[in-house]
Amino acid sequence: MSASRTSKSDQAQNTEPTSSTPPPRKSPIFDGRLNLEQQRKRAKELLRDLQNSKPGALTRFKNADHPVSQTEIPALKLADAQLIIARENGFSSWSKMKTHIDTIAERNRQIAQGTLPTLDAKTTLHLRCGSDIRHGLKVAGFVGDFLEFADPFCQGPVPDQPRDQFIQTRADFIATGYHITPKDALARSHREYASLATLGDYEQVVLWFEHDSYDQLILAFLMDFIATTRPKTRIEVISVAKVPGIDRFIGLGQLSPELLIWCWENHRVPITDDMINFGRDAWSAIRSQTPLDLATFIKAAPTAQPLPHMIKALKRHYAELPDPNTGLGLTQHLTLQIIQDHGPLTIGKVFGHLMQTYDPLPYLGDLMFWADVQRMMDCNDPLFTITSDAPDQNWTDQTITLTETGTATLAGKTNFLENFIGIRWVGGIEILGHGLKPA
Repeated sequence: MSASRTSKSDQAQNTEPTSSTPPPRKSPIFDGRLNLEQQRKRAKELLRDLQNSKPGALTRFKNADHPVSQTEIPALKLADAQLIIARENGFSSWSKMKTHIDTIAERNRQIAQGTLPTLDAKTTLHLRCGSDIRHGLKVAGFVGDFLEFADPFCQGPVPDQPRDQFIQTRADFIATGYHITPKDALARSHREYASLATLGDYEQVVLWFEHDSYDQLILAFLMDFIATTRPKTRIEVISVAKVPGIDRFIGLGQLSPELLIWCWENHRVPITDDMINFGRDAWSAIRSQTPLDLATFIKAAPTAQPLPHMIKALKRHYAELPDPNTGLGLTQHLTLQIIQDHGPLTIGKVFGHLMQTYDPLPYLGDLMFWADVQRMMDCNDPLFTITSDAPDQNWTDQTITLTETGTATLAGKTNFLENFIGIRWVGGIEILGHGLKPA
């Protein structure tokens, strides 16, 4: 997700950026390995609860769109409960879930014994917006090269500028936003953008992406890049929104090596001209100075979208624009809501609630969230206070407490933009605090 993106499960162990890389986005590990015996046990428990008319079980029956009517519940068999369990795990039937479990178990055995079939080749390039799956791909038996391109377009300015000026703008933001030496940030940006020229050196290029706005905005950029440069190579994309066995899928970094193979075998498709053109138009809308262009693109998108997760991600991106009543973007609103709901708590716990429960489509890394929190502090009347037990206490362990101004802003009684004295960006749209003038 960023230039050094790692699995979000590392957040407790890795909260400091290096001197030359933006902060990684991190995810909890729910590796997607389903256990068949455990699922059988769950089905038996569900059947018992259904026969006892427990409300939670009845809701699950309804949500699973079971083919029998609710009046027939007393006559349900174990196979009926197994169907509900399978559908909850993302399968149309118990037999398909069992086949998936058996396949993953076989891949695990092959990995352990080093007997995996050939998946890719030395002439394959795996392109990912971070490093979170690099090791997993190796464990899974992939032998191709790995390339990171991880400019986090979901934060900071994304203006419509010539390439050299654009790279400078992005590097300046990364340096200031993530406290990185400007020289190092610019050097890394130049290196990443220049590396894209190597796509044509490979016989096969595979883009590994998930469904959130971090990934999808970068995917839109890559579609524009491919449309412009037309590298002579076979390009494929893996774009994933759901994974069996994971209730709240956040990112590919959650997945075990076996599940990375599953993505390769079930979600890899060739890039088409429709994808390229759709992504290119999305990138143009993202860079626009006016919200109207992005809103129009979202509204005009066809039901069958060439890039199936792009519009949902762009809607989440669009939600970062200020709400007319509160002046808050969605992340800002949710941050205040979490503090109000749970009382004073550590910033790390606020981030945990945001990622696991509150955000409808989470995309931030912990340090990216911390950067957002710091931008919210650019105001005349604080929305919250931050206290620490020691001068050198890590920000994740510092306590954040809502103020009266924060409560009033969350309720829409005051507008944050009248209080804000900084600048923030949503793609190409500049959001200025009170009294500031456009550059």
